Amino acid sequence: MFLGGCMATLTTQSWLARAGRYHPRLVAAAMAMNANDLPYAEPLLRQHLKEDPLDVAAIRMFAELAGRIGRYRDAENLLRRALELSPAFTAARANLALVLYRLNRPEEAIEELDRVIAEEPDNPGHANLHAATLGRIGEFDEALRLYAQVLESAPNQPRIWMSYGHMLKTVGRSSEGIAAYRRAIALMPTLGEAWWSLANLKTVRFSDEDIAAMQTALASGDIAEEDRFHLDFALGKALEDRGEADLSFAHYVRANALRRTRLDYDPDETTRMVDRLIEVATPEFFASHAGQGCDAPDPIFVLGMPRAGSTLVEQILSSHSLIEGTSELPDMPAVARREPRYPLSLAGMSANQLRDAGEDYMRRTRIQRKTERPFFIDKLPNNWVHIVLILAALPNARIVDPRRHPLGCCFSNFKQHFARGQAFSFALEDMGRYYRDYVRLMAHIDRVQPGRAHRVFYENMVEDTGMKIHALIIDITS
Repeated sequence: MFLGGCMATLTTQSWLARAGRYHPRLVAAAMAMNANDLPYAEPLLRQHLKEDPLDVAAIRMFAELAGRIGRYRDAENLLRRALELSPAFTAARANLALVLYRLNRPEEAIEELDRVIAEEPDNPGHANLHAATLGRIGEFDEALRLYAQVLESAPNQPRIWMSYGHMLKTVGRSSEGIAAYRRAIALMPTLGEAWWSLANLKTVRFSDEDIAAMQTALASGDIAEEDRFHLDFALGKALEDRGEADLSFAHYVRANALRRTRLDYDPDETTRMVDRLIEVATPEFFASHAGQGCDAPDPIFVLGMPRAGSTLVEQILSSHSLIEGTSELPDMPAVARREPRYPLSLAGMSANQLRDAGEDYMRRTRIQRKTERPFFIDKLPNNWVHIVLILAALPNARIVDPRRHPLGCCFSNFKQHFARGQAFSFALEDMGRYYRDYVRLMAHIDRVQPGRAHRVFYENMVEDTGMKIHALIIDITS
């Protein structure tokens, strides 16, 4: 749950060292969580809190468990309860700051971090999260300054070097990012995410020594599960670059299979969601809501499948003097989560509710805008699931749907490790169904709202870039 491992739950050893201070059931739960055995830990914590509902240490542990399985709202509620009972519980406040970061509420996260850092100014984990949160709101210079400051005083922190590398990569300083990742690996050779981060730069070609080092790390008996699947992804890429297809594919299969075990993804749920959206999105629905919503023309949504050309489209569009590039913004899913019984609730939304939803999105995204350009890009691919809400709440928004051949697109996703948000991508069967549901919904939108989504095909963009760039920019800015 916790960024860079800097604020993780107390390790088994530290709990055992102080076992006399805690109930044996709580110690057992801590040991289970340290071993990532969450199904065993959960009933222990529930029983403990049933008997002692005011135990703030147990509440904090239960919040971490919720966070590890992605239930961040539950984690937030639990941590706020712990702080209500014990306002000086700094560890819980630090955890709350991270949960708010995960919920894409960076300004609230910074407020909590200010209090945490005032109590523990020398904790590098807090500085790491602070820098990452500044990066979330586009304050990259300040984030990089903070990373450099932390690493000057605490240079032997491999995960902070890795986070520094992420930020350097984000601002285009790739060579410095590579050096930061290499420094992290030198300090911790089994740090799988740092190896994968190098592989994911695409420009890096691993040496024989690199491959041997990754294989040695993977063979380590005490390697963490997260390091293991990151190393498998990295080795898959390294061996693919060498043309060793069979060995490469075997690593990709292992990496995805292990990653899939950590996720609670149900492809049937996506299919049901699309069925409901199609049920709601009738010609009558759009006719009844014509002229409603927020009339801001600013957003350009680049949506669809990951690995289908969205970055290329974003680069093309943001080169125009009227269009600002941002990133994959999590704000539209956050707006959708406000609605009870979504997406069926769309059918009953009033004009005021649709306007509020559109205005809420515009408020949330304002912090990401750093220029005076009138249009901005939100390239979160998953926004295709919210296309009906976008069309109703932001009727003047532009929509671009980059599409790639399903075989190339799905296999590219299979080779890519996504840290968050693409749970469908870790099994080929799940991916095929997800792609089919995406195409099915967008085809329906083409029928009921013809011309609203500008579709571009990745293969055509690559083969005839100049002509396609001209057509795309004319369509979007007209």
